[in-house]
Amino acid sequence: MRGVAARSFPAAYAASGRRAVRVSLVAAAGFYLFRYGLDRPVAATYALFAAVALGGLSRIPGTGRQRAAVLLRSLPVCWVLVVVGTYLSVRTWSAVVGMLLVGFALAFVAVGGPRAAGAAPGLQLLYILPSFPPYDPASLGDRLIGASTGVALLVVAEALILAEPEPPPYEERAAGAALTADRCARRLAEPPSTLSAADLAAALQAGQALRPLGVPEAERPAGPGRRDRALAHTGLATRTLLHRLARLRSGPDGPGPEVTPVLRAVADLSGATAGCLRAGPSPVASYETLVAVRARLAATGARQQVAASGAAGAAGFPPAVLREQSAVLEAADAALAMGTAADLAVHGRRAAVPVPPGRFWYATTWAPLLWWHRLRGHAGRRSVFFQNAVRIALALTAARLVAGVDTLPHGFWATLAALTLTRTTMDETWHTIRLALTGTLAGALVTAGMLTLAGTDTRVYAVLLPLWMLFAFTVGPVRGVGWAQGLFTVLVALVFAQLAPPTWRLAEVRMLDVLVGSAIGAVFGVLAWPRGAHDELRYAAADLLRRAAEIVVATSVSAARGGAVNLPSGAPGHGTLHRSVILAESAYAQYQSEPTHFGGRARAPTAPAVDWQAALMAGHHTLWGSQRLLEPPPTGLGPAAAEALAVLGERVAGRMLLASAALDPGGDTPTAPVPLIDPGFPEFAAEPPDAPRLYYAAVSWLESLTADLARISSAPRPG
Repeated sequence: MRGVAARSFPAAYAASGRRAVRVSLVAAAGFYLFRYGLDRPVAATYALFAAVALGGLSRIPGTGRQRAAVLLRSLPVCWVLVVVGTYLSVRTWSAVVGMLLVGFALAFVAVGGPRAAGAAPGLQLLYILPSFPPYDPASLGDRLIGASTGVALLVVAEALILAEPEPPPYEERAAGAALTADRCARRLAEPPSTLSAADLAAALQAGQALRPLGVPEAERPAGPGRRDRALAHTGLATRTLLHRLARLRSGPDGPGPEVTPVLRAVADLSGATAGCLRAGPSPVASYETLVAVRARLAATGARQQVAASGAAGAAGFPPAVLREQSAVLEAADAALAMGTAADLAVHGRRAAVPVPPGRFWYATTWAPLLWWHRLRGHAGRRSVFFQNAVRIALALTAARLVAGVDTLPHGFWATLAALTLTRTTMDETWHTIRLALTGTLAGALVTAGMLTLAGTDTRVYAVLLPLWMLFAFTVGPVRGVGWAQGLFTVLVALVFAQLAPPTWRLAEVRMLDVLVGSAIGAVFGVLAWPRGAHDELRYAAADLLRRAAEIVVATSVSAARGGAVNLPSGAPGHGTLHRSVILAESAYAQYQSEPTHFGGRARAPTAPAVDWQAALMAGHHTLWGSQRLLEPPPTGLGPAAAEALAVLGERVAGRMLLASAALDPGGDTPTAPVPLIDPGFPEFAAEPPDAPRLYYAAVSWLESLTADLARISSAPRPG
């Protein structure tokens, strides 16, 4: 472990050092230009803090050019924040109301993806700065000039100074996974029609590479726009295709003549999709070929269904062949979704592949409406984005109220402490505050000594400032919040000592403000969802499985009886289940970033681990399978097959409800162990004499859902 830490530290220092060089150069250049070159201290302050806010406090993911693009788009927002903060600060009540509204809005914009979330803390600081004394709207011009200069210089520095290597984009990852699907499908289409252990491992690895948490934040398709949604859809469809191909099993004589053309067409479309993702042409030709061969295979199923009904002249197929055909059709459906999503992601409205409604509801939706859908989907207390925005907004508002009512000296620092020290869980907040107070105390002692020794000689502070900024922004992010707070305490003293005659009491004020801000952060860390995403993930996953159980029962009965039951409708997907999947995914992402569990205790070694990713995939598989089975509306099954499918659907739905209760138990939830439904359960092997391929397609879908359910908990099966 010591060797690993020793090797990782230089890389961490190198990354933070590059950022520190850019921020220090920009902040020092802007500050010295206005403070000593033009004698405009207000502009100097805003130039420095704009660079520190968006270059140091913000954590915008990506390369320098990507960050520069985000900063350039954020410049008008910075102007608005400075103007609004300046005019609302003249009265305490308006400043408090503004802090509540703006604080919530800037925190809630994190639903727009990692880049929006990364820029939000810096934008918060640019609003906090003009919200405190001096209350001087007449200085608005200098404030805007300083902030604009700082942001503009930072844009240039991010784009040109110490550029980092660019990671492979998400399109390249998806293209590699599509090529893996191409190889797997070709191996299955040719003798011996099996995948080797190496093929299965490659398929698993390619699918894992597309998991959102395994992708660098800057390349993760998490935004609300059409391109990001289509890229995420491409990744999900590709992972589903790889999973389907890995589960395909042919008979001893290889794949039947009916399915071989479909497998080859799946391979062709996978290869064409990879080319499209690498800025190539649309995969429309391969898409249309797969549609045609898939339709021919579906037509054989229709003839077999007529034979099962007793009509003369139609040849039926044995159950083993029907199972194989159903599994291949599932793979074909995933391949078609992959090709459509990839073409939409690369070519947008110029996509040549026909875009079906339902799954791709966002293809023709106006961009502001896509943002509205994202915001509305998270506008509720069950969203971790909403919870975090409320928590931050209340903490900032309380800090501004205390500073305004009690005329707290340098109340800006107290609000900044509340912003930077409030965390998503109570444990993490307490831990952060303890470190921050320790670091601030150490920094205050250093500051008091420095101010006492240097006195009013601003030349000392002017020389030390850029050197200290370089040191602070290099060491602070690596060594943690304690070091960061201590180093920043000295930094702000070096800045303010050049703006007004300094005394050692500046260190005392800084310590008092951080203490007040920490107390406010602790209060709201305890009162506002103190367990972070822990509870919400359990609730969201349980709700997802409950909604999925409803869809499973309705779909099974509809397929068995020919559409006798109406499914909940509404784009996108199946309404509430789709929203449950979204909330569960966001809670899972935050849960992964929270280092400890509630109460400071790690998970007990005997407690069953939960595979939250399996729960999410169960939701996606429920949606996709239901849509595929019911489009076009089924005509119904024979009596025996209908009864078998309805019973099996109820059993799988019951298992989903049991898994849901285990994830989020109520006060009187039964605790007796319940046997799992394995994919090899006898109901899956049933072969009713009147069963067409629709029956086996539904059984294959239900079997894949039970595989997801079996992975949710790693607890051993009760004997």
